[in-house]
Amino acid sequence: MSRTLGIATIGQSPRDDIAALFAAHAPAGTRVVLRGCLDGLSDQAIAARPPESGDDTLYTRLRGGADIKISKKHVIERAPAVLRQLREEDGCDAIVFACTGDFPPMEGDAGVLFPSRVLNGLASALLPEGRLGILLPLPEQVGKLTAKWRRQGLEVIGEPLTPSASAEEAVAAAERLKAHAPDLVAMDCMSYGPALKAAVKPVLGVPTILGITATARVMNELLS
Repeated sequence: MSRTLGIATIGQSPRDDIAALFAAHAPAGTRVVLRGCLDGLSDQAIAARPPESGDDTLYTRLRGGADIKISKKHVIERAPAVLRQLREEDGCDAIVFACTGDFPPMEGDAGVLFPSRVLNGLASALLPEGRLGILLPLPEQVGKLTAKWRRQGLEVIGEPLTPSASAEEAVAAAERLKAHAPDLVAMDCMSYGPALKAAVKPVLGVPTILGITATARVMNELLS
């Protein structure tokens, strides 16, 4: 039986990189529908709602390929309409909210797969205590995201790495993180892809979890 996977991105569609990776991990014949929370908005309209603080800051890539900081509050306001479209209009059997950030309960999010929960669950299972390294997109997110990951018995070290970084920049970030001797590393952004993981993992020398592929594998379980 043919299945339909819905993907809600925090930015704009198309995101061929995200759609293609999930399609590659989905059961054969799965139809993939991707919609963006900022679809239908001009660059000017998006710029008119800048992040209010570090806690309100998300990283995404717009339709034209530009890296941009956007307001999490703005995304939360628009997300329910996208989730409703995917479920009611597109008839999706499973939905992924393609962002590793933490989100409050939102209308229509029942049964939606959130990557942050996948990553946190894996990290908790693999590293009950010790030192966790995280790679994250923006320097201003270090404090917020290390606090998100921190729990009793776990030290957390964050290192910024822009998803569009060159191989040389990725290696340099990995070397800085390696200097803190993490036991496990989580790549905390859906715009980090397998190529970036391939660049940093040999340098880090420890198990490294990539948010997008970890989520895609859980998604496969939901659709299989």
